[in-house]
Amino acid sequence: MTITPNTSCTPPGHRPGHGPGDPAMFASLEHRRIPGIEHPFDVFNIAAPTDTSSREGGPVPVMSTDATPRGAAPILVDLSAAEFRARLPEVLPIYVAAMRYPRGTEYHRAPMWSEHSARPGWKAVAAALPDEPSRLVAIAYGYRGSPHQWWNQQVRTGMRHAGYPPETIDAVLGDYFELTELHVRPDAQGHRIGEALLRRLLSDRPERTVLLSTPEIAGEDNRAWRLYRRFGFRDVVRQFRFTGDARPFAVLGRDLPLEGP
Repeated sequence: MTITPNTSCTPPGHRPGHGPGDPAMFASLEHRRIPGIEHPFDVFNIAAPTDTSSREGGPVPVMSTDATPRGAAPILVDLSAAEFRARLPEVLPIYVAAMRYPRGTEYHRAPMWSEHSARPGWKAVAAALPDEPSRLVAIAYGYRGSPHQWWNQQVRTGMRHAGYPPETIDAVLGDYFELTELHVRPDAQGHRIGEALLRRLLSDRPERTVLLSTPEIAGEDNRAWRLYRRFGFRDVVRQFRFTGDARPFAVLGRDLPLEGP
């Protein structure tokens, strides 16, 4: 069965064929082998992840990443939930600076980030630079997706409106890791920190897939999009507007585990 989605949702500047082996990005969705599906993203006749957290009543902020090589490799720090909560005053300003939000935004986000750290499958990785190892310059975290979470419900609605059959939606949202936040301070970009955080965060995950959302950009022309495409993330929903945020977002995903070093 072939489903043709609403082509009015094609993002400005989107180039068909963008991504490895992609003959016509989202030109059609092919439903096949849903029962006992081995690779959920086989249901898409396409080829190549919140900010994607559960946005309970709040806006969906922009993800910022770094993928430009310069200088020494970053130092990665795995944070326990207790360490993460204790260091919120240190890591939340990274988020505010990367997002270019007004100072004070961190106080509104602290309760949500703290609550997220108690969710099943939660994992966080921070980064510092070798010349100042005591100062964190980047943060990323995520957790196992669940049907009761706000973001899951929003994406389910978006997939339904895009024309996916229920069994495809269930296959994609049935067993995934939500890449919730990934931010690098603007003054620390250029060291492949975003790539290093992404690899560490997604290593040894038990879920079958990873999902994220990121703002639509004309021509997919920014560091975040280039990073995700290089890592093989595929379109799930395009031009989607989360409740409480007027900006159009793309929901992207890929199978796990990651390949390569």
